[in-house]
Amino acid sequence: MNPMPDQAHERPLVVTLCTGNAARSVMSGAMLHSAPVRIVTAGTHVVEGQPMSRRTRDALASVGFGADGHRSHQLSDGDVEAADLILAMAGEHVAYIRRRHPQAASKTASIKRLCRDLPATSLPLVERLRLLDLAAVPVEGWEDIEDPAGGEDEAYRSCAKELADLCVELVPRLS
Repeated sequence: MNPMPDQAHERPLVVTLCTGNAARSVMSGAMLHSAPVRIVTAGTHVVEGQPMSRRTRDALASVGFGADGHRSHQLSDGDVEAADLILAMAGEHVAYIRRRHPQAASKTASIKRLCRDLPATSLPLVERLRLLDLAAVPVEGWEDIEDPAGGEDEAYRSCAKELADLCVELVPRLS
């Protein structure tokens, strides 16, 4: 059953963010649909409206997910303002938000950092993010999900597998 419109807005909005909104953010967005959040996928440097590549579609299918109808989307000021969490796929995306949207630095983190640091407690997600003081946390190299763009099918499948494992860990933390 679909939530009523007012119930949907009670769920936190998570923006998954990568570079082209063609692989990593699309994959993680599809994988987080079971979490009690609303999802928007976006990129920092996007050709707007492009369909998902065959490699991304096949990689998602290889781990049991799909994102039918996806079209690439450039991150907008509205996305940043509306987001409760901007879930970055790499440190460069966290840096982009800090540079272009400094007011959103406190709600932006890499998926790997949140899997490590976000507590799964009964506090609302927004409050748990505030307690992490994300704007002050240095971005580190271990936080990156490698971009499969330009790679072979195996690079996309490997990325999908890594993200699937991370999303399994993150979903209960988003509750």
